[in-house]
Amino acid sequence: MDNQHSALNARKQQATPRGVGVMCQWYAEKAENATLWDKEGNQFIDFAGGIAVLNTGHRHPKVIAAVTEQLTKFTHTAYQVTPYESYVALAERINERAPIAGPAKSAFFTTGAEAVENAVKIARSYTGRHGIITFGNGFHGRSFMTMAMTGKTAPYKRDFGVMPAGVFHARYPVPAKGISVDAAIESVEDIFSEDIAPHDVAAIVLEPVQGEGGFNVVPAEFLKRLRSICDKHGILLVADEVQSGFARTGKLFAMNYYETKADLITMAKSLGGGFPISGVVGRAEVMDAPNPGGLGGTYAGSPIAVAAAHAVIDAIEEENLCDRANELGAELVVTLKDIQQATGDVVTDIRALGSMVAVELETAEQAKVVQNYAMENGLLLLTCGKYGNVIRFLYPLTIPVIRFLYPLTIPAEQFRQGLDILKQGFATLKAGSAKAMEQSA
Repeated sequence: MDNQHSALNARKQQATPRGVGVMCQWYAEKAENATLWDKEGNQFIDFAGGIAVLNTGHRHPKVIAAVTEQLTKFTHTAYQVTPYESYVALAERINERAPIAGPAKSAFFTTGAEAVENAVKIARSYTGRHGIITFGNGFHGRSFMTMAMTGKTAPYKRDFGVMPAGVFHARYPVPAKGISVDAAIESVEDIFSEDIAPHDVAAIVLEPVQGEGGFNVVPAEFLKRLRSICDKHGILLVADEVQSGFARTGKLFAMNYYETKADLITMAKSLGGGFPISGVVGRAEVMDAPNPGGLGGTYAGSPIAVAAAHAVIDAIEEENLCDRANELGAELVVTLKDIQQATGDVVTDIRALGSMVAVELETAEQAKVVQNYAMENGLLLLTCGKYGNVIRFLYPLTIPVIRFLYPLTIPAEQFRQGLDILKQGFATLKAGSAKAMEQSA
């Protein structure tokens, strides 16, 4: 490790708590679209995207221009004290585009966890009920309520004590893992008979594509049957699109793929193009349930972040990033299938919806080998999944064309350079496995 990074790591250990874990042992100095540079000048292709925040890439020109212009006007008023037109205009744009049945309204916050917490508040206010049902392996945030809703213990819930009551976990349908749609529906019904009566449940919250859970895509049949259960019992259906929203899946929202409509949708991450903003959009009558003052926050819907969000929507639509997400995702899947064929049983599954792509390996150790090789050769990848054995891809959709969360603006040449490094990483894994087998023979 370079001396500068070693010195910074020593300072970090003295100044920051170990609970704020970091993946890289080097420090970012600058970034542009799908490229990161560290403080020593080393260059990395970014297939991590700040954990799905950078669908439009680092420092998209439209985002930078919009934020710069807003900085010349005002930086903060607190919308609840002195409102501003850009917030209203952003709500109008989201309302027009969100797959919500009937008239919609939107409210903005700062983080994904805040958006999910406020969706719960809205649902409880509208229904007068307290119960919340979520799903195994789901992730909804790090606040206490969203930790309770998250379907994974380590590292999110470990050693933090008692979680808020009234949250119950059903099984997320993953037919490839033996959890059928019927089994998942039965698990919801079991909650009604064993844990909480349906007339006490305010909302069922699910990710249409699980993020930290491994990019599992919800089957359309399950959503349809879940909607029927909600309608039968007066329960709200909430889609958590914090990670899947804003062109990552090839549509503005993953819920655009389904005939089933949610009552509320949460959003964050790539909505702000690198600036902190989140939101909830939903049926107008549901959104109006909380009393005045019941929703908001000091920095909620910051004028700087709102300006960035307008620019993100402009970039997605003017640069056809939904189409680009589908093109990049299709090329990535072809590459992953080639890798699967070349490496035998190392790759156990490939999952994709647009550019929300993941490859599952047999073990977390194998995923780590590929991830480490990639980083050593200038490619950033993230892992996810219940056992940490899934690589996800989150490149910018602006990339010149392993959680793969690359910017959707990545150039093609740079994208394929990243794929070449990925192939080499899997080849290294295969070679290492073969050598280990020879040594054990």
